[in-house]
Amino acid sequence: MRIAKLFQKTMFGIFLLFGLIALSTSALCVYTVDKQLSTEYEANSRTIAQTIANSSLDIILNRDLSTLQSLIDQFKELQGIKYIYIVDEHGDWLAHTFVPGIPKEIQSADRTPGATVERQLPGFGEFVEVSSPILDGIAGSVHVGMDKGLIALKIQTAIGQQIYLISIIFIVSIIGSYLLVNLAAKPITRLGGYATHLVAPDAPNALTPDEAQALLERADEVGQMARLYRHLALRSEGAELAP
Repeated sequence: MRIAKLFQKTMFGIFLLFGLIALSTSALCVYTVDKQLSTEYEANSRTIAQTIANSSLDIILNRDLSTLQSLIDQFKELQGIKYIYIVDEHGDWLAHTFVPGIPKEIQSADRTPGATVERQLPGFGEFVEVSSPILDGIAGSVHVGMDKGLIALKIQTAIGQQIYLISIIFIVSIIGSYLLVNLAAKPITRLGGYATHLVAPDAPNALTPDEAQALLERADEVGQMARLYRHLALRSEGAELAP
């Protein structure tokens, strides 16, 4: 179905408007989902770190390091948690889940309790590390590393669902606007055919008498224009017949 030239700019404007709406909505979804999921994962990991800190105080005071290791091994099985380690107040290692050994990037890094740090460990990946002090830091601190790859996957899945819905709405809106614009353009095209009918009734694009009558009976602006054309045509014919 061909769009009338009169409405081509209108259609382009509608496409552009819907495109801007889709892009801005998608960008907002990406930002919102990213922020919410990242905040949620960080809050959950911080809660885990605090739980381990509260549970390990007596174990550390009793120097039962095997029990301490068993404790953090249990939490490492939780989704999104990539590594856990505990250091004492002097920064000495008490327990960790690194295999086969502690990455040098963490050994040399600042391990300030309570801080949130982004780390990139060769061979392991990218992580967000949160920590919690044990007895306000007097007995050391617990550090929990979250896998950013898993967080990114969750974000992509959530965003993908949003984008899928927005894309469907965008396509349906474009098709709907196309049909509506053509619905509005059709009477204009028929009006042109009526003008041709008045001038040359046998022309290929002229209206039939029934179509012309239906156009004249319309109560909208198109009908008004058709009646005006007929009036002008009749006046023109009268002027030609006048002596």
